[in-house]
Order: sequence, then C-alpha cells, then structure tokens
Amino acid sequence: MTKSKKSIIANFGLLATPAPETKSQEPPLSAPLPRVGAGVIGAAQRSIGELRDERDRLKALVESGAGGASTLDPALIDPSPFPDRLPDDGEADYAVFRRMIEEEGQKVPIQVRPHPETPGRYQAIFGHRRLRAARDLGIPVKAVVVDMSDRDLVVSQGLENAARQDLSWIERALFARRMDDAGIKPRDIKAALAVDDPELARMRAVYRTLPPALIEMIGRAPKIGRPRWVDFAKLYGEHEDSEARVTAAFSANAAASSDARFQLALSALKTPAEKPGSPVQELRSPDGATLGLVTASDKEWRLQAKSRDGTRFAAFLQARLPELIKEFMQQKQ
Repeated sequence: MTKSKKSIIANFGLLATPAPETKSQEPPLSAPLPRVGAGVIGAAQRSIGELRDERDRLKALVESGAGGASTLDPALIDPSPFPDRLPDDGEADYAVFRRMIEEEGQKVPIQVRPHPETPGRYQAIFGHRRLRAARDLGIPVKAVVVDMSDRDLVVSQGLENAARQDLSWIERALFARRMDDAGIKPRDIKAALAVDDPELARMRAVYRTLPPALIEMIGRAPKIGRPRWVDFAKLYGEHEDSEARVTAAFSANAAASSDARFQLALSALKTPAEKPGSPVQELRSPDGATLGLVTASDKEWRLQAKSRDGTRFAAFLQARLPELIKEFMQQKQ
C-alpha cells in the first residue's frame, strides 16, 4: 500500500522536490552571471517553499487513506461530483474485474467523503469500479472516510489517476472542464492533472469548442491523443454544420468503437460539404424528348446537350443569340 502511495506522489511531477545540484553539473561559464536582486531570490525561495508545503500537505492527505477502513452500504455512496471517466466500449473488462472481487474479495478500500449536503450519505473520491462491483454483487464496500473540500477532492482524485495513468487524453480534458465549470481555480486544476499552463490551455481550446454531449458520444477514444483532438476541435469550429455532419456519420455507424467513432467524426469534418447547386431546368421537345439541361445562377448559366437533337438545338440557339439579345434589349427599354 505504501509503495503505491509513493508512486502517486512520484507521478505528481508538478510538486516534486528538485534534485540537489552539484558543481560538477554546472557548465563552464564564459562570462560572469548578472547579479540578481535579493528581492527576486527571496520571492523564488518563498515560491519553492510554498510548493514544497503544498506537496507535503497533499502527500499527507493521500496517505491518510492508510488508516482503518469502514464497511459501508454501497447504496449510501454517490459518485464523485467531478466524474473523470467515460463509459468503456464493452463490459468484458469490468466482468473480469467483478468476478475477481467476488472470488477474492475487495483488497483495496475505496476513498469517500461525507456528502456535503446530505447527512448520512457519502461521495466517492476514487474507487468507482470497486464501488460498482460491490453494488452489483450486493456486498458491503470497504471505504476510508476522509473530510475534504471540493478542491482537495479533485486534487486527490487527480493524484490517484496519475498513478494509474489509464485515463485517455479527452477524459483528462473533460475532467478539467468539469472542474472549471465548478469554479475550481486553475492552479488546482493543474495540480489535479499534473499539467502546466500550455497543456491546460490546449485542453481548454478543445473542451470550450466541442460540446460535452459530443465528447461523451465519441467516448474514451483511448488511442486518440492530444494532437488529433486539437485538430478535430479546430475543424469543428470552422464549420457551421459541424454538429449535423458528425451526427449523420454516427447514425450510419452506431456500432463503431470509441476510437472508430472519433475517426468517423474527423472524416465527416474533413469531407467537403456539398454546396447547394443552382436550379436546373430540363429542356424537352413537344413530343417529350429530352434535349438538354439549363443551369442558371446569378453569375453563370450553362446549357448541356443530352441528345443529338439537343446538340442541334444548342447550335441553333447559338446562331440566334444576336437576334435574341436585340429582342431582350428592346424589351428592357
């Protein structure tokens, strides 16, 4: 248990303690370094100290789960207010996991907090699959109860997920969106996901462009990384009919996997939309035979022959054009 919790903190690179430097690591200097004011040094030291204090506080928070676990009724536990997972394509993996819990029991407790609004109930922090398995099997669930705020909940949840490293990129982005919508501060979102400012900006560019319902419709897309999601969001924002085009692609391939649904959506946006054509008029002889088609618009009109008589009619019309133009101008006057 202790080993796994150390790995959680080790993965939390944002708050990691910098390795001590030695003189052998320093490159030779060809010129003296410019002097840095004492105020700048003091501010940097305070900033590093605050990061270390925050890291130690979060470490203690995560390791508080090492204490005794309670046995709770799964019906009393609600999901986290900040869901970080999208549904899997199939239930095969979960079925194996549930059978393992049934045969071997729950070895690792989940972590919950008292529900902030409903006395006697709880909210899951992490361990949602274990909670679901216990509920399906009709057995109590082992849980460590920890008092924490929304901010600490998302950071703790993010640390746990960073240790497992099995969330897809879009699940992490969607987790960031839900924290953003709930008013969680950007620094805490970055701490929960162990990302920097540029990466959070890329996540925001995606989840502020794509509707949440569309992301949930595509699903986890575990093989689709950040670059393709960023490209997809750019394309989605360039077309007024993006939602209709993607929805049409899904309706024709309802059984596709999550990764395949992403590819369908991306292809639907890359395919040029059919432009509405100009009105087409069919030219027929008195006996009903087709001579040709006339396409007319504000900028262009075109005559297309569809038979031998149609070709002759085109030549006839071309020869009559000067006379027709003259007649037209007279009518105009």
